[in-house]
Parts: sequence; structure tokens; C-alpha cells
Amino acid sequence: MTRGLLRFIKLTMRARQWARIATEVIVLAALATSNISTASGGEASNASYQWRQLPPLPDREGFASPFAGESGGALIVAGGANFPDKRPWDGGVKEWYDSIFVLESPQGLWKTGFRLPRPTAYGISVTTPDGVLCIGGGDSHRHFKDVFLMRWDGKSITTSPLSNLPRPCAFMSGAIVDRTVFISGGIETPDATTCLKTFWALDLAKVSQGWRELEPCPGPERMLAVAGSAEGSFFLFSGTKLTPSPEGKPVREYLRDAWRYTPTTGWKRLADMPHSAVAAASPAPLASDGHLLIISGDDGTKTTFLPHTEHPGFPRGILAYEVHADRWDDGGESPLSRATVPTTLWHGQWVIANGEARPGYRTPQVWTLRTDPPP
Repeated sequence: MTRGLLRFIKLTMRARQWARIATEVIVLAALATSNISTASGGEASNASYQWRQLPPLPDREGFASPFAGESGGALIVAGGANFPDKRPWDGGVKEWYDSIFVLESPQGLWKTGFRLPRPTAYGISVTTPDGVLCIGGGDSHRHFKDVFLMRWDGKSITTSPLSNLPRPCAFMSGAIVDRTVFISGGIETPDATTCLKTFWALDLAKVSQGWRELEPCPGPERMLAVAGSAEGSFFLFSGTKLTPSPEGKPVREYLRDAWRYTPTTGWKRLADMPHSAVAAASPAPLASDGHLLIISGDDGTKTTFLPHTEHPGFPRGILAYEVHADRWDDGGESPLSRATVPTTLWHGQWVIANGEARPGYRTPQVWTLRTDPPP
């Protein structure tokens, strides 16, 4: 056999090997693309959701619905309510608080000894470049229309008043979209038997002009809804409608409708939620994959559960709303059973501070959620 023929055979064999390798690469790439398409088409990429705990608040019970936000690089949790002595079914009385806790780094310890202007819970808090905007809320006697800015200067907390809400309000939902804060619904008094059908906006670039009253959500009036912010729009999920009973007591109707408000086009109804998620963590964290995450909350299936002491807690599942597709995906499970709990973005992670772990029980736990894909 001549050298030329041997060389031709070797080149032919190498060409066939390279062709086989190229074919395998193409097949693997196709499979990878198929898997990616399947994952993004049917469920949120929950494998990338990373949960961790920060140091718990130095309080035995923890708080429902405190203010929470960032100022001066520190995480601030302020106010809230709990049952300090006995549970409500044992005659326990709810107490409201004015205490402020400050955490300067995720590895640090909570600083204490600071106070709100008065005990407050069930308001809305929004982080702004100038500090934590604290809106409304109330105590056992009345609800407030106060709005103030809370700042941390590295040593102390200061508060300064801003334009009041048009009406007293608590148990509402709110979020910031660009430089505008939107507030929807809630109730005006602690003994209200109907909810407010209101929608207010405060332009942080024109704070002196105060709050504007906008067209409210076309759906039922509600409280304890979940707010969200994405793509220049305000989102409103779930919540509960109140109607008076013959005895004059408020009766809850659990809602699972969803809405989007865009300043240029107004309100638009979205796909209904798979189930209610009243008082879930709010505002809904926006994941890096484009989903708004509805974490835990009360789905209304255990409102009459007995005995109270054995209540299993609220659902731990995550409803993931895909903004682009107007579709609800399965976001997997969270480690949390939570209601009436605020969220805030701090150090690139969403903080879920305290809240109600099950009816009558609060928790001092502080969890963080990072939605970036793992390295």
C-alpha cells in the first residue's frame, strides 16, 4: 500500500470522527435548548431561588406587619403588632409597638433603643433614595393617614413628616414604580365592615404636590392584597373583600383575581391566580427570571381549623407570575409559612422580616431570598 493511499485513509477516518463529534454536539445543544424551553414554559426556575436566614429580631414573639426598608445601607424593621401574653382564643390582647431595629450588615447584630413617633402596624413601607417611606397603618383605636420618612445616619434614627394620605388607612397594599408610590385599598377604621375602593399615587419627584387620587382597580374593593412592581407597572394580586354580616361583623371573601396598572393605559385584568394568597409577602419579589413571586399567604382553606394550637400554618408554596406571558407558574416550595409580612430589597436579596407564622403566632425570624442563578 502506497504512502499516499495510507494518508488518504487516515484523513478520511479523522473526517468521519469530526463529523460524529459535530453531530453529537448538535444533538446535545438541541436537547439543552429543549430543556430550557420546557423549564421556562411551565414553571419558574425555582432551582435558582436561594433561601437564607439573617439574625432574628431580638424579640421573643416577633411582629406582624412592621415597616421594613433600607436607609444608610442598613436594614430597618420598625413597629408591628403581636400577642405578647396569651393567644386570642385564650383572651389575649393584641399589642402595637413603636420599637425600631437596625441591622447594618448581614453578618452584624441588631441595634435597638430607637422609637417610631407612635406604635404602628399594618401600614406600607417603601425604600427610597432618601430613606424608608412609612405610610399609614394604625393601632387598636384608629388608623392613621400620617406619612413620614425614616432615616438612619449610622448612629441614630430620624423621622420627618411628608404629605398625609387623603384618608386614614391600614391593611392596604403598595409598591414603588420608578419614582411613584402607589397605594391601593385597605380599611379606614379598625372596625370597618367594608374596604376602601381607592388608589393613590405620590410622585417622589413632586412630593410637595401631595397624593393624587387615581381611578381605582375595577375589581372588588379589598384589603391585604399583594402589590408588585415590574416593567413600569403596578400589580395587584388577591386580597379579601369585606361585607357586613347581619350582626354587623365583617365577613371575608377571599379573592384570586389579578390586575396590572400602567400609568399610560390604566388598569388591565390579568389571568386569575390558581388560589387566593391573602396577606402574602408584599410587595411581591421580582425574580431575575422575570416572575413576580407570591410567597405563602392565606388561601382561606383553614379559616375554621381547630384546635387553634395545632394549626399547620399557611401554605408554603410559591405562585410565580410570568409578567411577559400573563401566566401563573409553579414556583416550588418556600421554607416559610407567612402572612402580614413586608418585603424589601437589601444587599441584592429580598428580605422577609417577621410576619405571622400561623393565626395568633408571630415570628422573630428574618429570611432572605436571592433569585439570581447560582454561579
